[in-house]
Amino acid sequence: MRTLIAVASVAALLAACGDNAVSPPEAPAPATDPTPAPEPAPAPTAPPTEGEQGGISDWRQIVSTEDSGNLGRLDQAWRLGRAEAEDKGFASEVEALGPLVDPMAGQSGRLQPPPGTYRCRTIKLGSKAGNTLAYVAYPFFRCSVELTPGGDLVLTKTTGSQRTRGLLYPDTDNRLIFVGAQAWGDDETGFPNYGQQPVRDQVGVFERIGSSRWRLVVPWPRQEAKLEILELVK
Repeated sequence: MRTLIAVASVAALLAACGDNAVSPPEAPAPATDPTPAPEPAPAPTAPPTEGEQGGISDWRQIVSTEDSGNLGRLDQAWRLGRAEAEDKGFASEVEALGPLVDPMAGQSGRLQPPPGTYRCRTIKLGSKAGNTLAYVAYPFFRCSVELTPGGDLVLTKTTGSQRTRGLLYPDTDNRLIFVGAQAWGDDETGFPNYGQQPVRDQVGVFERIGSSRWRLVVPWPRQEAKLEILELVK
């Protein structure tokens, strides 16, 4: 996706801590009934030489109507997710996160994280269905950023039981858009492609919030929370 990198470079230069409750498992609990386990997620198909999404540089041509709508309700996810976490007794934990949970903390310039390895952790705010904790902070795991020969900038959470992988697309002068999908559990060695299994899809806003600090904000994720944040620190 050489077009993606060319467009992004005009706008910018290349630039989960446990909660106070018992930490829940990071992945959805395994089934306990005697029915056979589901088939593992299929490995992604080999990317075309011109890029992992066929050389398309506009995320709007890729994401589903549902995911596009979720991005449009980002402000609502921030407001409701944070308010619920604070109302359910986690106000001090949320406040301690500082810029990480400030909806306006995104900075312009150097939006693209340099290729390499990163420390990363997941924060979840609000409960999607009222049956999970309103605030969860996981310890740090490992993430990576890769610039592929096809010109794609790929973000991957490489460790943990909920892992994600996807592409970063240019959008505005202070944010990129992430389009990807999750792998679950230790048995899955690959990642589904976006759209292959909609329940695994993740679409969010990627922002720089410090000199060597970024965050991926996923509004209305498919599981557990109203808002999910992946913090990256170099």
